[in-house]
Amino acid sequence: MTTRHALVVRGGWDGHRPVEATGLYIPFLEANGFAVRVEESPDIYADAAVMAATDLVLQCITMSEISQDALTGLRAAVRAGLGLAGWHGGIADSYRNSSDYLQLVGGQFATHPSKSPDRCTGDQSDNYLPYTVEMTALGREHQITAGIADFELTTEQYWVLHDDLNDVLATTTHPTQPYHPWRRPITSPAIWTRLWGEGRVFVATPGHSLDVLEDPNVRTIIERGLLWAARTASA
Repeated sequence: MTTRHALVVRGGWDGHRPVEATGLYIPFLEANGFAVRVEESPDIYADAAVMAATDLVLQCITMSEISQDALTGLRAAVRAGLGLAGWHGGIADSYRNSSDYLQLVGGQFATHPSKSPDRCTGDQSDNYLPYTVEMTALGREHQITAGIADFELTTEQYWVLHDDLNDVLATTTHPTQPYHPWRRPITSPAIWTRLWGEGRVFVATPGHSLDVLEDPNVRTIIERGLLWAARTASA
């Protein structure tokens, strides 16, 4: 079997445990025939030779910044057939300084609504809410999510700004609450794919903490998403 190459790029906010989180999936990639290289900065995206030889980027960088050279390299590589995949803030809340990055991935974290103010204690758990990940008609058939029923999580529920180029496999709906300023339920994509030139992009918004990444449904979806996004033979 021909060896494929995966590049794990991680860093940014430590609260998402980028080293431990990506460490959950590196053995999976290796077991599926990928040689894995790990980088702690997106600067590697500016290396055209490395990017051309890479089949999949697994990115886990929350917030942080990206240089213009690195962003140009990433966009060009995905357009040429490189796969880009990730979860939660590691891909959907990266590089807030860059609208071009937002266009590439198709969704940007806006907020994660909290519990009632009288139940908040000032730690991350203030934003842990029970919610449902609901499969779309496409999601029930797509190879990433086929056979997975709607499922429940208690964790951060991402409100995502997005566009119609995404192929949405699952959604989640934010209910109205008397302590929030919006007055109707808001449905956000929870899992989506996106085609960019010859490349494929996969995003799952669950993944705030290691226990969520180890949830059987979440883990299966991410593993399938990594394989789906990787460069195809024709790219």
